[in-house]
Amino acid sequence: MHLPDGFLAPQLALALWVATAAIVGFALRRLSASSDEASAAQRPILMGIVGAFIFAAQLFNFPVAAGTSGHLLGGVLAGYLLGPWAGTIVMTTVIGIQALIFQDGGLLALGANIFNMGIIGTLGGALVARSIATALGGSRVATIAAAGVAGWLSVMAGAGVTTLQLGLSGTTDVSIGLPAMLGIHALIGIGEGLITIAALTFIATTAPDLLTLGAPTRASATRRILVGSGISLLVAALAALFASADPDGLQRVALTLGFHTAANTPPFELFPGYTIPGIDSATGTLLIAVVGVGIIFTAILLLSRIAARRGRQ
Repeated sequence: MHLPDGFLAPQLALALWVATAAIVGFALRRLSASSDEASAAQRPILMGIVGAFIFAAQLFNFPVAAGTSGHLLGGVLAGYLLGPWAGTIVMTTVIGIQALIFQDGGLLALGANIFNMGIIGTLGGALVARSIATALGGSRVATIAAAGVAGWLSVMAGAGVTTLQLGLSGTTDVSIGLPAMLGIHALIGIGEGLITIAALTFIATTAPDLLTLGAPTRASATRRILVGSGISLLVAALAALFASADPDGLQRVALTLGFHTAANTPPFELFPGYTIPGIDSATGTLLIAVVGVGIIFTAILLLSRIAARRGRQ
């Protein structure tokens, strides 16, 4: 659901920039206020690891229908592991770097993309997951299952809100675009839910202390970074080998309904489409993953440490 520039009216794109900046700023303040001594020491590394994993996992496009693919959004996963405010910062960083360095989504549309894919999943998804888990009894199995359901709902909500934005911009007729978007993203959402459940189950069964903020842990910072980076790069390697090259849900709907021509060419290109000119796609994707994981981990580490420092002051 990475909207390119040209799909949204400039006025709406700017309004979403302002709204998103306000929410992200509030999330940073809340993160600063919640940075007690125990969590301040752990949170920066955990946020970096989660952000790196989500970036790597998003490189894996899985087929959902003939000629269409989908990929993880990750907002609910980030919110579950880190809390909604830290999760919002992580998703903002991931989506921002995807736009700035890999030209995945437009710069004017960046506010909308962060709102649709990040804020809806981390804030709305965390609230929905908590409510479902409470209704199911609050056990570990219930909370993980609830996160999977919330993951599916976050994809559907993001697809619905994106379609409404396209309708307000005059890009497509909502009465036509909404059924098309919800239909294809209902399938993509199943993948989101299953990946969320699989990731949380893996963590819960193999290293429950590795990504548990504020809990007693035997894992050193070095171990966390090495294990988290290793898992992220393994996922990226699998993406390089097996990811589908078919267009994602939004791209497929744009092609079907004929508004794909409204997309504007990015004003600059660094690594467009997660490729490196002159290098074959599989090797290029793996190299891009190494670069992206490093950039995202470093950026999130700096942001979270700034927030922690402000909290202590």
